[in-house]
Amino acid sequence: MSRRHHGAETSRFLSDPSGRTSTVTRTISIAERRARLVTRHHLGVPAESVEQVAQSLVALHATDPATVHLSTAVRLREPATAEHALYEARTLLRMLGMRRTMFVVPVALAPVVQAACAGEIARKQRKHLIQQLATAELDTDLDPWLAEVEEGAFRALAARGSAHAQQIADGEPRLRTEIVVAQGKPYESRGYITNRVLFLLAAQGRIVRGRPRGSWLSTQYSWATADSWLESGIPAVEAGEARVELARRWLYAFGPAPVEDLKWWTGWTAAQTKKALAEIGPAEVDLGGAPGIVLPEDLEPVPEPEPAAAFLPALDPTPMGWARREWYLGDHQAPLFDRTGNIGPTVWWGGRVVGGWAQRPSGEIVYSMLEGAGREAKIAIEREADRVREWLGELRVVPKFRTPLEKELSS
Repeated sequence: MSRRHHGAETSRFLSDPSGRTSTVTRTISIAERRARLVTRHHLGVPAESVEQVAQSLVALHATDPATVHLSTAVRLREPATAEHALYEARTLLRMLGMRRTMFVVPVALAPVVQAACAGEIARKQRKHLIQQLATAELDTDLDPWLAEVEEGAFRALAARGSAHAQQIADGEPRLRTEIVVAQGKPYESRGYITNRVLFLLAAQGRIVRGRPRGSWLSTQYSWATADSWLESGIPAVEAGEARVELARRWLYAFGPAPVEDLKWWTGWTAAQTKKALAEIGPAEVDLGGAPGIVLPEDLEPVPEPEPAAAFLPALDPTPMGWARREWYLGDHQAPLFDRTGNIGPTVWWGGRVVGGWAQRPSGEIVYSMLEGAGREAKIAIEREADRVREWLGELRVVPKFRTPLEKELSS
């Protein structure tokens, strides 16, 4: 990875305490933002491979395991799951990343996400676990004790090659130490530290999630050491350099956008965001009255693509790529999002959300239009609904986070 400096632009950026450049280069309309979205997110011209989809979107949301496979399938010329790329070719990796969220990323990007996001998450969560361990009344210094358990769990996994949580705990019995969670709260509970320790090892980049039990809809994964799963493991990268690289990739895929959108998507502090952008020297643009930034080499207008229909799954990385969504979402947030900010399945036309969809128990794909889009859109949307139904076949997919319109349509 290389750092790029842009002289005067970097100086202007650093001089503005709000974290923005001070010179507006040009205005970028909503229509052009939508054109970039359609083109770069493969909502018009299909991608040639699962890896190309992941690369174009920076990372695929994986909190709901179905999202990864649906997000890739709907963008491919010939729909397919990401199973081969994840578990056989191992060109994609499931890992903790931005905003302490699970993602699937290209293997080449894993060191960047690890250094830019996951490493700091691991440090914070380890501190939190030590606080929770106080409820176990171990009568020992908890920091070195936890370090010993982490190493014991890692050795137990390495000895097996691949294992599930219970099998790892067989090799390191201290993983079955009980703690009290939310002590004193109405929802207080007790539980083993097994999954919390494995979470730490994964967030540290030492172990990775392998194949799930059962189908690709399963949420129970086997574990492997990073060095055994990947030829070179997850190499160490300097955190500042990694944040610059991640910001650059996000700006190409999701820019132009407000600085606040990058900060939200990454989960960085304002200072970390500002420092990463200072290395890039972004150009400021006018987003219809609101300031935005774009890569300085990415200012040329994007040709308007032919309008196309797309059925994106719940938590798809496109609608979850920005904090400010009105320019492609309109006023449709209430029926399409749950109470904690998770988006459900959406119908797209010409780079904007025009409806929502669901799969019924019978397998039928049903949708509801939230705004008019014209006869051409109706024909294309019907065709896309048939394509999704045909690909899913006997599979039944229920989003992990249910939204009002999805629940209404699927009943």
